[in-house]
Amino acid sequence: MSGLDFDREHLWHPYTSMTNPVPTRVVTAASGVRLTIDGQEVIDGMSSWWAAIHGYDVPALNQALRADEFAHVMFGGLTHEPAIALGRALIDLTPQPLQHVFLADSGSVSVEVALKMALQYQRGIGRPERHQMLTIKGGYHGDTFGAMSVCDPAGGMHSMWSAILPEQVFAPKPPAPGGDVDTWAQELRDLAQSNADSLAGLIAEPLLQGAGGMHVYDPRCLQVMREVADEFGLILIFDEIATGFGRTGTFLAGDRADVTPDILCLGKALTGGYLSAAAALCTTKVAKGIGASDSGVLMHGPTFMGNPLACRVALASLSLLATGAWQAQVAAIETGLTQGLSRLRQQGGVIDVRTIGAVGVVQLDHEVDVVAATNAALDAGVWLRPFRDLIYTMPPYVCQPAEIDSITTAIAAAVRAG
Repeated sequence: MSGLDFDREHLWHPYTSMTNPVPTRVVTAASGVRLTIDGQEVIDGMSSWWAAIHGYDVPALNQALRADEFAHVMFGGLTHEPAIALGRALIDLTPQPLQHVFLADSGSVSVEVALKMALQYQRGIGRPERHQMLTIKGGYHGDTFGAMSVCDPAGGMHSMWSAILPEQVFAPKPPAPGGDVDTWAQELRDLAQSNADSLAGLIAEPLLQGAGGMHVYDPRCLQVMREVADEFGLILIFDEIATGFGRTGTFLAGDRADVTPDILCLGKALTGGYLSAAAALCTTKVAKGIGASDSGVLMHGPTFMGNPLACRVALASLSLLATGAWQAQVAAIETGLTQGLSRLRQQGGVIDVRTIGAVGVVQLDHEVDVVAATNAALDAGVWLRPFRDLIYTMPPYVCQPAEIDSITTAIAAAVRAG
């Protein structure tokens, strides 16, 4: 049995049937912004699900992968220099109130930790009845059970689990930039007020909702969230797993509105796409509340928490970002995507085109034919992975203008085919 046949018969892929799988392709090399897929070298328009922001085969990250000391050691009762250095770096790079770092091993886990933090904080201040989260429709926060509960309950990917997930409170999707923020703000405030006795926190993806629909919304909504959280004693959580580390044009998406959450979730690009690692940062107020709860400790502890190898690679990735080159790179990508995708506004079947930072999205009036659209993009020399009614790109920051042109050309081909 060939490797590809074995894969088809035995290996599950994300959101794919085991009994009737969609085609998979073999990657044999990755360098710069290119992947070799089935023998064809193509531009990666996805940054490997938004994580490989520096591209592939990056010398500084390769060097950090060398386990000259130790690849892993438990974090329970032990610590090590890579974790300490990463903690310092994350605190230095994020808003000053965020002073405490939980090193998780995936984005979903960091969201689970953030939800626990909010719930335990409320217990610690004597409000154990506050057990629900306020969030917004159109959101996506991961595939574990706590994270699924705060994903969009209808249009998201987890509606089949609604009967067994914790029941949360959902506000309307925030308006697009320039929209009616005042009306939305009143709806959010009314929901918070009517559920104030049961709400522990408010969680949202700032500015850009990811796998829930790639919706871009007005930065003023973040200020409203902060005000509502303060008014009703809620813990504000920003899930910046997809938006952090420059993806939307500022280092954190929350920076666009100068809003600091009580808890910040980071992941994906933390290690430049080399290893799975994430973090949840919180304020001293939250940490003290958790410490005053009945357990006295944060009830979570992944086996690979603070993995030294992941910490070293994350530090190397953050060092590359510290040069500041990403700012000009992301700005240039935004310009290229805006110009290249604008012509698709008049394309039949297209209902919206939107860009923010190094993100370009084309929304169709129908479900994408994923196989046809993917094939069309590959024929144009680009790897894309459409979903639902969206054909989009989140390319590596190191893409050059000609490569962004190729990506927009491939998106146009995928739109026509899909």
